[in-house]
Amino acid sequence: MRYVITGRNIEVTPGLKQAVEDKIGKLERYFTPDTEVIVTLSVQKDRQKIEVTIPMKGNIIRAEESSSDMYVSIDLVEEIIERQIKKYKRKLIDKKQSALSFSEAFIKEEYDLDDEVRIMKTKKFGVKPMDPEEACVQMELLGHSFYVFLNSETEEVNVVYKRKGNTYGLIEPEF
Repeated sequence: MRYVITGRNIEVTPGLKQAVEDKIGKLERYFTPDTEVIVTLSVQKDRQKIEVTIPMKGNIIRAEESSSDMYVSIDLVEEIIERQIKKYKRKLIDKKQSALSFSEAFIKEEYDLDDEVRIMKTKKFGVKPMDPEEACVQMELLGHSFYVFLNSETEEVNVVYKRKGNTYGLIEPEF
């Protein structure tokens, strides 16, 4: 695997780089050698955060983890990615374009995990035009972490969501 390791508010020391390559390297058995792994290490106050993104044709495998120690965060994020890969193996490989990123050994190996996605509840609601700020207020009033609305400025369906640190995000689809 090819690693792209960057740091935000932290210097990526040779020790950190080696720890990332050793721990994430355990995932090499699942991927082809030319698979790119994008790793971002960051420090915010007392939180040591790692974000790992593995772009593949048709899918993206992504995980992030934070703790008070960067080495602990690295350990935790590797476990999350491995669990995701095993859980969604059948779905990822069914999409033939994604299968090209996985090693032959991984494709042939069987895992006994429940990988079926089940929709337990369907909800219908009226969507009224509003601006993103109004959607954020509505989301807060409902006590939800995201809110789907019709953007009155663009006349497209958008999503606002609550982020860490009491900030908000806006998702505008591109077609």
